[in-house]
Amino acid sequence: MRKILFTIISTLLLSIFGQAQNTNLGSYLDFEITENGFPVSWYTDMEDSLNYKVSIDSTIVKHGKYAAAIEFTGENIYKKYLLFTLPENYDGKRITLSGYLKTENITEGYAGLVMAIAHRVTNFRNQPEIITRDEKTRITGTTDWTKYEITLDMNPVNTRNISFGAKLSGNGKMWLDDLKITIDGNDIQTLEPFIPTPFPAENDKEFDDGSLLVFPDLDKQKSDNLELLGRIWGFLKYHHPAIAKGIYNWDYELFRLLHGYLEANNNMQRDSLLLDWINALGEVPDCESCQPSDNVFLQPDLSWIGNSNMNQVLKNKLQHIYQNRYQGHHYYVMLSYFNSPLFLNENNYAAMPYPDAGFRLLALYRYWNMVYYFYPSKYLTDKDWNDVLGEYIPYFIEAKDELEYGLVALRLTGEICDSHAADLMSDKVYNSRGNRFAPFRVGFIENKLVVTDYYSLRDTVLTNDEIKDKTGLLTGDIITHINGKPVEAIIDSIRIYYPASNEATRRNRNIAFDLLRSNEQIINVNYITSGQTKQKNIETIQGRYLSGREFPQCYRLLEQNINIGYIHPAFLKDEDIPIIKKEFKNTEGIIIDLRTYPSLAGQLLSPWFVLSDTIFIKYTQGNPNNPGEFVFTRRETDFIQKAEETYPGKVVVLVNEETQSEGEYQAISFRTGWNTTVIGSQTAGALGRISEISFPGGIDTWISGVGIYYPDGTQTQRIGVVPDIEVNPTIQGIQEGRDELLDKAIEIILQQ
Repeated sequence: MRKILFTIISTLLLSIFGQAQNTNLGSYLDFEITENGFPVSWYTDMEDSLNYKVSIDSTIVKHGKYAAAIEFTGENIYKKYLLFTLPENYDGKRITLSGYLKTENITEGYAGLVMAIAHRVTNFRNQPEIITRDEKTRITGTTDWTKYEITLDMNPVNTRNISFGAKLSGNGKMWLDDLKITIDGNDIQTLEPFIPTPFPAENDKEFDDGSLLVFPDLDKQKSDNLELLGRIWGFLKYHHPAIAKGIYNWDYELFRLLHGYLEANNNMQRDSLLLDWINALGEVPDCESCQPSDNVFLQPDLSWIGNSNMNQVLKNKLQHIYQNRYQGHHYYVMLSYFNSPLFLNENNYAAMPYPDAGFRLLALYRYWNMVYYFYPSKYLTDKDWNDVLGEYIPYFIEAKDELEYGLVALRLTGEICDSHAADLMSDKVYNSRGNRFAPFRVGFIENKLVVTDYYSLRDTVLTNDEIKDKTGLLTGDIITHINGKPVEAIIDSIRIYYPASNEATRRNRNIAFDLLRSNEQIINVNYITSGQTKQKNIETIQGRYLSGREFPQCYRLLEQNINIGYIHPAFLKDEDIPIIKKEFKNTEGIIIDLRTYPSLAGQLLSPWFVLSDTIFIKYTQGNPNNPGEFVFTRRETDFIQKAEETYPGKVVVLVNEETQSEGEYQAISFRTGWNTTVIGSQTAGALGRISEISFPGGIDTWISGVGIYYPDGTQTQRIGVVPDIEVNPTIQGIQEGRDELLDKAIEIILQQ
């Protein structure tokens, strides 16, 4: 839901620029070591180098001979960072950056300290996960030297590197001097570097080339045995101290057990193997801190232990492990700055696109347990998650090729009913849907598949008008059959492969986009135009020639002498907000179009619309120290602090199934305004900050990692933002080229 607050650091942190020795760190932090007018071992982003100047100042200083300065010197206002990366990692729980800042005439932005920690997380973007906070030091205007500080939680076991410095957004000038880093109150210069011990799990390579497992035919006994093993394997992964400490490669321990476990023919043999397996992990020491949290929303569900047909000794063993579960830094999971789970040290085995049956079973066990213990909306799925594991065991084991495996994995992700799960799939599945497209877009209007507009084309001989003439279909035409099959029959056959929080998003956004995809040059459609039924062959176009939607200017006054402001926030920047407030201050109303994925800058508008400080949202987060527990919690960013002035006009927010995650978050925040109306249709219903999950075979997906609720406890997952006034496009409106939501918004604002 919440994207990283300054993405430039995610690239810069991949290399450690600062190479200062610990004993001389103070000289670097107060800018006393310089070269060619620049502080040594500091670095800056290359973006906007023409508009901002970073330098050393010897006349305006807080301490010593020099201070660092960032100054806007160009024409295009944006932002500039000055950063330093610690050359070592350190042990501790909290790291604090303090320092002195001085500012001069900062407008249309702010100055402040910044700090970021990069975690050594393997994910499909091959980037470190960054946690960051720079909200506390937003300085504007002209100020004298003042001390500021920011603090972040640390996790040294999983820390990749730590970076900090300053940022100037907007115009004006800032100075920075006399920085200091402390960890748990101790000056970093007095601390020894933290050198992590390699995890034994990382040295286990036995099954790198395959699990070497051959599965017998699955009768009921063996299927039940495998379901129980999947539960116990996941339970131990997240609760047993030896596994949590990274002593065992838990993927490969599964394979070692399975070689004998598959031969168990009754419950007695099965339980004996399981008990020996668990005992071999070592004793579990007593835990004095294994207490439930306060403000618990969901308790862990371990009823399966008591309800199973395991013998009592094995049940007691599992209960003992739970009561004395591991506490602390976990090898396989932690919480991000956004309190969503980060799944650590999960090999995606990308080199084996069609994994063998052992790895395919591992994929199911891994995903099912991640959802069981760390998905905050597990209780909202259509199907009881307890029933999913046993159902999917034969699907994963029997998947006959790469495509079938990818489809089974995709179908499994659909069972969590989360629109975030729809974003990624295997290459094989994606390519099977086709790399060619009809040259027009379609959508479900009045429950019919309707031509809504035409793609823009690039690098082609034909113009857009020629493409339009060649297809022969007009906007508003209704497509009834594709290649001889009724549209509804096609949807029924493929809907299980389109994860979504609700049916509107599944049909109107996800499926509609793919219905006219193909790997064939020609697709045949039956359609209705002007009341007549026709049939036509449509020549498809390679996807690389199709341009994305052209977005309007991110803010403007509507034409036709209407005193209404319009904001399309896809490319909105922080620096645009003061200009919008100035230009739109005296308008009759503002329309905010969230039928897109907005930039984070849109959040800065919310304080302008409220009459008083407002809590607009709360959320639940998981607990790695008690997997399956979710507690209500709150962050500063879920609180809207009223601006000095409140916008006096009406605000209308436009939403539909394209409104997801950050878009839904902003819609909820805008709705708290004193004179705001939300119009449109149901949104995607996926707000929580995403967590990445990797399947063996290089397949990656997401879940909504935190649960988002209104202040009264009403859920948002699956439901999304329900508009105050429902407005849907009509076939007639499409034929006439009208934006009916925009028309309705104008009507609402102009009403007396």
